[in-house]
Amino acid sequence: MDDRQLKKLVLYYSLEGNTEFIAENIADKINADILKLKPEKEISTHGFMRYFWGGKQVVFKEKPKLFPFDKNPDDYDVIFIGTPVWAGTYAPAFNTFFDTIKLKDKYIALFCCYSGKSSSTFENMRKKLEGNQILGEIGFKDPLKYDKEQNANKVRQWAENIISKIKK
Repeated sequence: MDDRQLKKLVLYYSLEGNTEFIAENIADKINADILKLKPEKEISTHGFMRYFWGGKQVVFKEKPKLFPFDKNPDDYDVIFIGTPVWAGTYAPAFNTFFDTIKLKDKYIALFCCYSGKSSSTFENMRKKLEGNQILGEIGFKDPLKYDKEQNANKVRQWAENIISKIKK
């Protein structure tokens, strides 16, 4: 399959802009559509309590109500999925996504942004994405804080390599 015929989507959630920065660089490099998961009720990005409320959502496996999607992930061949790391795993918006959308037979690439480490994020996402071909994963430590240009170049090269892995 010619990579120009592949329908590509970058699907992500971002609270503070790090994951959005990475997602936009991927979409720009591989000419992909973007779908941002948007909870109807978002936690504050300021103050220590964001860690408390975010951690609580993770621990209790909460499924925040999301605004309707403007794109259907089932319509795409290749999906790049990105999340910030919250309490060692993916953000709660993905609990809702994985519960409502059952992706199958897709080419998937995973990315995350973190302040500490990626922990079990990719492992947990892989479990939710069984039945798909995972082509790669990459993590970024605070990409807006540490050398934005270098991180942009790194993810653009990675995205291009992911697309090149798909058999023509």
